[in-house]
Amino acid sequence: MKKILGLDLGTNSIGWALVKEAENENEKSSIIKLGVRVIQYDNFVSTETGKDSMDPIKDFLGGKGVSANAGRTKKRSARRNLQRYKLRRENLIQILKDNNIINDNTILAETSNFSTFETYKLRAKAANDKISLEELARVLLMINKKRGYKSSRKLKGQDEGELVDGMDIAKELYNNDMTPGEYMLGVLSRGKKSKPEFYTSDLKQELQRIWETQKQYYPEILTDEFKNQIIGKSKTNTSKIFLAKYGIYTSENKGKDKKVEAYQWRVEALSKKVEKDVLAFVISDLNGIINNTSGYLGAISDRSKELYFNKLTIGQYLMNGFNDNPHFSVKNKVFYRQDYLDEFEKIWETQKTYHKELTNELKKEIRDIIIFYQRRLKSQKGLINYCEFENEKIEIEVEGKKKNITIGSKVCPKSSPLFQEFKIWQILNNLIVKDDKKMKED
Repeated sequence: MKKILGLDLGTNSIGWALVKEAENENEKSSIIKLGVRVIQYDNFVSTETGKDSMDPIKDFLGGKGVSANAGRTKKRSARRNLQRYKLRRENLIQILKDNNIINDNTILAETSNFSTFETYKLRAKAANDKISLEELARVLLMINKKRGYKSSRKLKGQDEGELVDGMDIAKELYNNDMTPGEYMLGVLSRGKKSKPEFYTSDLKQELQRIWETQKQYYPEILTDEFKNQIIGKSKTNTSKIFLAKYGIYTSENKGKDKKVEAYQWRVEALSKKVEKDVLAFVISDLNGIINNTSGYLGAISDRSKELYFNKLTIGQYLMNGFNDNPHFSVKNKVFYRQDYLDEFEKIWETQKTYHKELTNELKKEIRDIIIFYQRRLKSQKGLINYCEFENEKIEIEVEGKKKNITIGSKVCPKSSPLFQEFKIWQILNNLIVKDDKKMKED
């Protein structure tokens, strides 16, 4: 008699059964025990509030929830982040000890009287002036705690492409005194079709310039009251407000080069009077684009721009905030990962001139291995399989003979023994290739 445990692993439930399977005619198969464990909706998150649902079944039936497991996943991610931070901190302290920068008696916290914001002051000072090695250790531990936001978005068509970054575009707009509309008109006139990422502040600045220019011609329309009314509205809703308030229909560009025409209207509105319907289109279109941009990422981008154009480090930016207001909050002041890397580089190069212990090898180990190491995303290529409705001809060798088979067709369906042999051969071959690569690396 053979005992078998069967498991059915689902997204919201786990089914199981323990059975006895007969191995000869004298035995009889039977079910010993079975059951199911259902994950309840106690962690169901509402998309409307972003918090745990008050009525999970109703929200689930209405499609107003993320997942029954969203709450658990969020808490698990928080635990992982905390564990990884603690591990980075332990490794950083150990390497600082190994290089005689600190010792077991070094104080790495603010302990004395009147020491509030002392580490922030040291962090701001370290970018330009000398600080001691013990003080530098405190600064590095602070940088290690918050490393900045790093986007995981990829450029189209690239499996391991570069991260999307709008700072280069923002620099070009600033240096050439251009708006996003002027930039895009130049891009389209050169025959390119790709649309770069624009920071929210640049789009808002363009809208403000258009507003001030056209207000000279339409002061009865572009009032402060009307401006407050359309803030945060989509393109469609902004057009409806134009129609309801002033009876102005937005112009429609249905031509072949409608994208080019839309940007031409935006550029013209910067310097000369445009028709009312064109004005309604330009403001509605630009206001809708601003509304579609992420407020969270937009705030990060604006802070990153402020650092670049004012030539500040993150520590100097935060210290300026404390100098202006002692109750300045750093809780939601998120910066890009690159801003933290730039600050680390500036602090290290400045302090290296005063302390010979700060070698390039130590810098690389602290920066690239301990503080700013980023695990690569796990490849999902292994999930790709053959489609039952598409054919693919391959050549395999079975028992020393080469055979041509068509995968996915009636000739060799997935359930056939020949296909199973091919899959086993494919798995073993991949393992052999991986072992060869590993041996070469070793």
